[in-house]
Amino acid sequence: MHDYYHPIAMAKMTAGLDASGNVTGMHIKVAGQSIHATLAIQNIKDGKDERQLQGFYEKGPDVQPGYTFPSLLTEYVMKNTHVPVGPWRGVNTNQNGIFMECFMDECAKAAGKDPAKFRQAVMQSHPKHLGVLNAAAQKANWDKPLPAGTYRGVARFMGYASYSACVAEVSVDGNIAHVKRLVFALNPGHVVNSYLTREQIEGSVAMALGAIFNPEITVENDRIKQQNLDSYPMLKLASTPRIETVLVPTYDFWGGVGEPTICVVGPAVANAVSAAIGRPVRNFPLYKEGLTLA
Repeated sequence: MHDYYHPIAMAKMTAGLDASGNVTGMHIKVAGQSIHATLAIQNIKDGKDERQLQGFYEKGPDVQPGYTFPSLLTEYVMKNTHVPVGPWRGVNTNQNGIFMECFMDECAKAAGKDPAKFRQAVMQSHPKHLGVLNAAAQKANWDKPLPAGTYRGVARFMGYASYSACVAEVSVDGNIAHVKRLVFALNPGHVVNSYLTREQIEGSVAMALGAIFNPEITVENDRIKQQNLDSYPMLKLASTPRIETVLVPTYDFWGGVGEPTICVVGPAVANAVSAAIGRPVRNFPLYKEGLTLA
């Protein structure tokens, strides 16, 4: 009840497509709370907190967009409240990964293209980003049909100097979402212990799935309403899907493994859910979309 909470954020995403369904331009406008405004005001320069654009800016080396658009405009509007905010596993790559990767699926649908192939077309200049996307798609048998009623979603993003991708397999029965399988690809440069690396990925799934479907911190009468696990439910073992991981280190840098993959769980699952229900989901946690995790 007395903590620093994950920032509230929203985004307005706009893209242009030509007659062939190719991206001609992208406009990303993010609004939300600044962690630095709460915990490290000295890191805000000229009223700007670039850290809130984790995964969107080109400066790197820990995070880079991974896509090449003919025209790109990225903006951030700082909107702070009296509720203190701080880092949660994955920090700002979580919401930014959802913004970018869910919107890329919407663009692919508007272009009439396969979501993975649509991404591949704008990733040719980013071989490490492309490498994890291809590895996850291959491991998940992306080009092979699924049983009737099961749908796939894909997402890729970069965080903490590592490259991540995820393919989700989901079915939706009424308002109940069944997340059946998650396939990850990770390039952290070097892998010291493959078993522990896979454990980190599996732990990020537990945190991410719970966060995108169930928990939310709310304020009521000037106090945090959630007091314990009865009012802030965590993911249960019965809801945990089959998790598969392929590690594709390139041995030319050192990246993280504890935080990078959590940001691709949400958009991969959301994209699969959107494919299943025939409309995009844009509000998280997903109970706001009338969906419950089985």
